[in-house]
Order: sequence, then structure tokens, then C-alpha cells
Amino acid sequence: MSQPLIIQGGMGFAVSGWPLARAVSLSGQLGVVSGTALDVVLARRLQLGDPGADLRRALTRFPFPPMAARVLADYFVPGGKAPATPFKPTPMPRLNSRLALIELTVVANFVEVFLAKEGHAGMVGINYLEKIQLPTLPALFGAMLAGVDYILMGAGIPRAIPGAIDLLAQGQPASLRIDVEGALPGEEHALTFDPRSFCGEAPPQLKRPMFLGIIASATLAMTLARKASGHVDGFVVEGPTAGGHNAPPRGHLQLTTAGEPLYGSRDVPELKKIRALGLPFWLAGGYSRPGKLAEALHLGAAGIQVGTPFAFCEESGIHPDLKKRAILASRLGKASVFTDPLASPAGFPFKVAQIDQTLSDPVLYRDRPRLCDLGYLRHLYRKPDGDVGYRCPAEPLDNYLRKGGAAEQTIGRKCICNGLAATVGLAQVRSKSSVELPIVTAGDDISLLAQFIPPGRDSYSAADVIRQLLPTTTPA
Repeated sequence: MSQPLIIQGGMGFAVSGWPLARAVSLSGQLGVVSGTALDVVLARRLQLGDPGADLRRALTRFPFPPMAARVLADYFVPGGKAPATPFKPTPMPRLNSRLALIELTVVANFVEVFLAKEGHAGMVGINYLEKIQLPTLPALFGAMLAGVDYILMGAGIPRAIPGAIDLLAQGQPASLRIDVEGALPGEEHALTFDPRSFCGEAPPQLKRPMFLGIIASATLAMTLARKASGHVDGFVVEGPTAGGHNAPPRGHLQLTTAGEPLYGSRDVPELKKIRALGLPFWLAGGYSRPGKLAEALHLGAAGIQVGTPFAFCEESGIHPDLKKRAILASRLGKASVFTDPLASPAGFPFKVAQIDQTLSDPVLYRDRPRLCDLGYLRHLYRKPDGDVGYRCPAEPLDNYLRKGGAAEQTIGRKCICNGLAATVGLAQVRSKSSVELPIVTAGDDISLLAQFIPPGRDSYSAADVIRQLLPTTTPA
């Protein structure tokens, strides 16, 4: 498998959806779908009526038709639900998730990858967050059923994932240790996914996708290369200017006068040590300018990962109105992001684009009632009786405190899950016909969006981004 020069970042809830990944793949680079909350994405798009029937076409290709039929029966609304009607909720992930949720997760990941790969031979990857552990194994299996070429994972130390991929490809059970706050010494919690019992028959032998760990330091690269459960095929080396979740600064957290995490020389990845591992790597964060790819190649990288320009191109999942506002702000020199040390319940710094009528507005954030009904960033914790509970720093304060959480952990926390769903037009409808507001994440390169717009146009395509970033010649 040839290595791409450009990896398109796997962003948000369905920002990097199948239309974007497909467009990038057709241009000869690595298109990547976001694997976050695909069960919610599929369920809500089916409730919108599946305009174009793409989802239903993919469902007909799922290798276990009764499962696809159950998903369709549960969520498809012919013609789409009424705008004021709330979406039917999907179950929140748990240690003992219902079979219906496991099936929905497998099917949703299959559908997204299938559509991204449909009708061409280009490469397609899928991006997951290590912090979101509960859906990981069935999600991986669904993506692999569709022939995904690359698995990318960050937001943690995904040491167990390469071995899990190996086992799932062979149709063998795979297990994943689950983090539980307050677990006593010797207490271990794990999830197991068995393809044989899930399929109800001999599972198919699947292609083993390449695994790329998304890392921010040479130390983490060395840990994965030497201690992962299976083979690591390479790394994406991501700096703090990249969008989404960032690695926290090394050492004691210090803030700038604006309240953002202060990064220093210790946070600059030691590329010499990463090169010495002998594995390909791609540089990410601040590589959206022409000439940056050649610079990365000169540093020994196999290429670059680019997110923000793709996030606002025509094929991305961000709502068109939000794209227009971001591009206009870029043209006026007013586009900006704030690296919020508190926003994400995951505990990682999270970059928030400053756009009107979104949760970047402190007043709108304060006016939103606190709730948690999607649950991907919930923390698992040990109850006094030894059972496992679930709490989110963005849920109602009384609930969080009753579950043993500390009040200081709730300050400034935002419901990233519902905000990201709203960003791609899948906002839940609340009482009195109000809807969830979006939260838009982007990297520092949001200021550069205007450079990708061809003359005489107000928007740009994924192909426009690739044309600007690819060098006319590559160094030897």
C-alpha cells in the first residue's frame, strides 16, 4: 500500500464524513472519516429521511442483512421527521451495552466506511479517540467489515488497539481494558467483542488495516512502538495548533493572559528520536500553507495531516451557514480560535472557533441547561458498593455531586457531544422547540481559509485544498 503525502484529518461528529473522505481519496490522498458517535450520526440521518438514499444503499450491502433491517426499522422515518420533533434517542454506551446498540455501532461504522470507499480504489481511514473506550471494539469491527485501510487513534495511549485489530481481522475475540476512576488495586474492568458470537456464524477473515497512532511527543511514540499489543505502522505527530482535542502542556499547567494553556519548548516533538524508530510519520498542526509539505518531507516525514482547511470545504459535514461565517471571518482577518483548557469533559484542552451564535459565546453557554444524554465523554467510576457508575462534568451539577464528583471539575465544562452534533446539522430539539447550539472546533489555521478559495467563488473544494498543498516537485 503506497503512503499518502496528505492525510485528511478525522474531525468532530461527521465533519469528516464519507463525502469528504471520498473526495480526498479520489484525489489520491488518504481520506479519513471520523469514527466518533457514528451510531448517533446514522440514527439521526435516517430519521431525517436519508435524502439521496445513500445510507439505505449502504445498508443493503451490510453482510448480515437482519441486523441492517433492525437498524432501519428502528430509526428510518420516510420523508424525514418534522423539524420540531426531537430525534429518537440512541442508548448511551455502557460496560454492558444492549445488543441493539452494539449492532447499531457495527452497522454505522460499516456504512460510513463503505460509502467513503464505494466505487473506487483509493485509500480510506477512520479516526477514533482512545478516551472514548466503550464503543471502540464494535466500531473497529464495523469499519473493518467495510475494508477500511487505516485506523488512526489519539487522545490517549492506544497501546491495546494494534493487537485488537489483529484479532478482529482473524475473527478472534478481542478485549480492551476500560479505565474506571477509583478502581481498587487488583480490580480490572474490560470489554470483549467476539466476532463469532456477534455474527452467529463463522466470522469473515478481514484485511488488517494499517494503524497510525496520533501522538504529541517522542516519548509516546517510543511507548507505542515498543509496548503496543501489536504492530504500529506509523504516527501522526500533532502539535498544539491543531484543532479538536490537544495534548496538555508537559509539566505544571500554566495559562496565558488570555486563559489558554501555555506551551513551551518541552512540547515540541523531538523528531530525531521519532525518526530513529524507523516508522513513517506525518506532521500535523500548522501545515496548511503551500510549501509546508515540502518542509515536512525535508524533516524526514512521509507527509502531513491537514484538518482545518478540509473542515470548511464544500464536502465537509459542517453546516453550510457555519462554513460561510468562518470563511467570511477569514477573509476579513477576524477568524480565531480559543484553546479552552476547561471546555471538554475529557479533560484535554479543546480548540473552539469563535463564531457568533455558537457555544463559544459565554452568555449562550451559561443559558444552556446542563445535561448529558449522549454520554461519550462520561467518566466511569467505582461506586462505594463496587459497581461501576457513569458521570460527566458537563451534566447537571447536583447529579455530578451525588455521584461523588468534585464541583471544581464542572467549572467551564461544555457538552461537546451535543454541540458537535449540532455543528453538522444533527442538533437535538429540546422543549419549546429550542435546539442545541453548535460548538465548532478548528485549528489555528482557520485564519488561512480564504487562501483556498478560487477566484470568483465564495467556497472551495477538497480538491482545491490538495492542489494548493501538493508541491509541483518533491525533494529527493
